[in-house]
Amino acid sequence: MEHIFLLPLSRVAICGGTHGNEMSGIYMIREMQRRQVEKSSCVSITTVLSNPPSVDACRRYIDRDLNRCFTDDLLSAPITDSTPYELRRAQELNAQLGPKGSKEAVDLLVDIHNTTANLGLCLIFYCFDWVTLHIYKYIQSKMTSVPVRVIQLDIPLAEAYSLESVAKHGFAMEVGPQPTGVLRADLFNMVKEALDLTIEWVQKFNSGNIFEGGEVETYCLTKSIDYPRDPTTGELTAAIHPELQDNDFKVLRPGDPIFQSFSGETVKHEGEELYPFFVNESAYYEKNIAFHLARKITISVPSLSVKKE
Repeated sequence: MEHIFLLPLSRVAICGGTHGNEMSGIYMIREMQRRQVEKSSCVSITTVLSNPPSVDACRRYIDRDLNRCFTDDLLSAPITDSTPYELRRAQELNAQLGPKGSKEAVDLLVDIHNTTANLGLCLIFYCFDWVTLHIYKYIQSKMTSVPVRVIQLDIPLAEAYSLESVAKHGFAMEVGPQPTGVLRADLFNMVKEALDLTIEWVQKFNSGNIFEGGEVETYCLTKSIDYPRDPTTGELTAAIHPELQDNDFKVLRPGDPIFQSFSGETVKHEGEELYPFFVNESAYYEKNIAFHLARKITISVPSLSVKKE
């Protein structure tokens, strides 16, 4: 593949508390603000607590999920007296860190999340962005004590719904398992190391380092699976099977158990071999999602360096 040259990444935003009960990002932002981390070498760093009222209440959100409010349609919707808080806040964040799709948007945005699922450390983004893929490749090469993976959502930018989509380049950092409203030191340290490596990569990139290309594995979302439900009441009739629980990213083959009914029967996976993730994520019960399924694909990443002015 050809060598890619890109402009320097001079403005970086680190966000946490987009969901007010995901504590790693909240305390990371508070710690960075306490230490007044605003500049690191040639990089300007903005820290943002995304949803302060939900953080204060230790709730995922106040009126609706903020991390589903950044589509073009919602960001351009008129604000009225009845507009939910998170829609107002999304437009404020877009004005501060974007506008989405514009030259004025921050160069890189990292939004820190926790999951109750056994994901380890995952980076999530919307398209094959060479910057984010190289950052992933760099973090993965340095953090050898924990699994580091990347999830790609095949969604057009206009329909991209989460906070990181307002930046020129961005990704969500998902770390788990961690219960909602709980802070774990091991996961906090994982986030800190990944953020430090991200800033380190940006500094090296801006300084003219050449990052060699290569191949990376990514998980591409294909579909979501709901729990078995009573057709009349809609109530759950089964839970995640013990053999699937905590086995995110372990290949799921036809015939493998996925649910266990409350009467003891096993529901098995049908169809092609795929990879489950966000297995039994607590926040997804309201979204009617028991887990996602992905294909594992290999991407050839070109070498990359900064474009000289």
